[in-house]
Amino acid sequence: MQIQKLPGQRKLALALSAALTLAGPVSAKVTDADILNDAKTNQDVVSFGMGTQGQRFSPMTQINTKSVKNLVPAWSMSFGGEKQRGQESQPVIHNGKMFVTASYSRIFAMDAKTGKKLWKYEHRLPDGIMPCCDVINRGAALYDDLVIFATLDAQLVALNQDTGKVVWKEKLEDYKAGYSATAAPIIAKGKLITGVSGGEFGVIGRIDARDPRTGKLLWTRPTVEGHMGYTFDKDGKAIENGISGTTNATWSGDLWQTGGAATWNGATYDPETNLIFAGTGNPSPWNSHLRPGDNLFSSSTVAIDADTGKIAWHFQGTPHDGWDFDGVNEFISFDLKDPKTGKVIKAGAKADRNGFFFVNDRTNGKLLGAYPFVNKITWATGFDLTTGRPNFTPDGRPGNPLDSADGKKGSSVFSAPSFLGGKNQQQMAYSPQTGLFYIPANEWGMDIWNEPIAYKKGAAYLGAGFTIKPLHDDYIGALRAMDPKTGKIVWESKNYAPLWGGVLTTGGGLVFHGTPEGLLRALDAKTGEELWSFQVGTGIVAPPVTWEQDGEQMVAVTTGWGGAVPLWGGDVAKRVNYLEQGGSVWVFKLHNAKK
Repeated sequence: MQIQKLPGQRKLALALSAALTLAGPVSAKVTDADILNDAKTNQDVVSFGMGTQGQRFSPMTQINTKSVKNLVPAWSMSFGGEKQRGQESQPVIHNGKMFVTASYSRIFAMDAKTGKKLWKYEHRLPDGIMPCCDVINRGAALYDDLVIFATLDAQLVALNQDTGKVVWKEKLEDYKAGYSATAAPIIAKGKLITGVSGGEFGVIGRIDARDPRTGKLLWTRPTVEGHMGYTFDKDGKAIENGISGTTNATWSGDLWQTGGAATWNGATYDPETNLIFAGTGNPSPWNSHLRPGDNLFSSSTVAIDADTGKIAWHFQGTPHDGWDFDGVNEFISFDLKDPKTGKVIKAGAKADRNGFFFVNDRTNGKLLGAYPFVNKITWATGFDLTTGRPNFTPDGRPGNPLDSADGKKGSSVFSAPSFLGGKNQQQMAYSPQTGLFYIPANEWGMDIWNEPIAYKKGAAYLGAGFTIKPLHDDYIGALRAMDPKTGKIVWESKNYAPLWGGVLTTGGGLVFHGTPEGLLRALDAKTGEELWSFQVGTGIVAPPVTWEQDGEQMVAVTTGWGGAVPLWGGDVAKRVNYLEQGGSVWVFKLHNAKK
């Protein structure tokens, strides 16, 4: 072969091109700016919540109320194997690749345009893991050239986005003590933010900040009062960073040492206030008579300074929780215009498992509004906006076993909502276009009673029994559009089975969500009218996302029935036991969108 002599610059360019080709694919790295701008950019989805504030709103308009009728499948990829179970993962998309976690601590990389599998990583799980609520995972974080996710044995794994090779692994905690991890990590100001699961086993909830490139700890903040926080120097040495709260101030005795408050649903981040907002779970054990006091910081929203790891403020939605209401639901930052003064308030909202929709000033936690978003609430009649505390219903708490004749079972009460919540892990969405929140709510109740219990490492730590019951024959789930200024429910769309999947809303005037019956639905964001649906063949318990691929707007959702409902749902679980499991990603686009 004759070799042509080339000018120096051209020879250098070709040499560099050849070297890059030999070195393999080149990935544009995910930067802090990419993450901060995620809610405003269309070409990718690089964070859980489609933006650090968690609004799950896309400004894209190609798919809209008029064109959505032409939405068709573009591709689908199965996770395969026998490891189906619940699939609660939100996809993340960058540089032409989609990354989706799956049940049993797996992660897949796919070509976002075609669905071709690029690589798969299956974490080797030990015997004896103790996930509370199915073997699910909710998603991954992207940073630099890494994709990072948590595992059921309480580890973090970072893989190269192009190859799937492990770059680093770090242990969060001891799975034999009941710890696990299911939430999608987030990136806040260059830090990898993670929580822990395991409140039913008497773990200690916390939020950690790590260097996403190495996995090394930067700070850790316990979410149970009385435990010490730490920062870590460049050599990994722990430096005390203040006790969370005041020891024994709201926990009498020593139960704070196994106090729960797990941060199992992750966090959001608001760059305007530089605060990380983490929801915390139930105090341990469920039997509230064993732990008098408010039991901070359980069943709360905790605002943590991203730089220091210190708690800036907290709001407790269920003080002295005796119903397993938790408070892990996502806290979404938004701007609220005061209807009286016209002043714009930096606000945040959470649809709590306890049935109330809370609006807080996100700079200081002050309670601005507390509105029921379900029809039946028995444990409290409302909230005092001055004190920020609930008005408890007399005799609404399950009884003390010590008051019973045999000391083995306290008096039972009927409580609504059930401990599965007015809303659980399924993420709501906020549209700045309509000013409405879209809440996947459920109407159910429970008989609940307390029992004696003592802590044993690695054993279930409840001290309660329960039976969950539907409140209506014709529906359990209801997607509700709520005005955060007034608490008015503008519209609702009822569903026979519980809603367990998240919500997406768009600038095209649409709300997308899935149902356990297998329908991905598109509703008019202003009216709730169904404009389109597609049957995916298994239940949907994950949030949809949307992005632009080669000039076309795409919609993706992970599918596969499972999660807590079939495991814990009592009479409700029997009502939906005909639903089939699965495990796939479905992607949709408009038919002939470019024509």
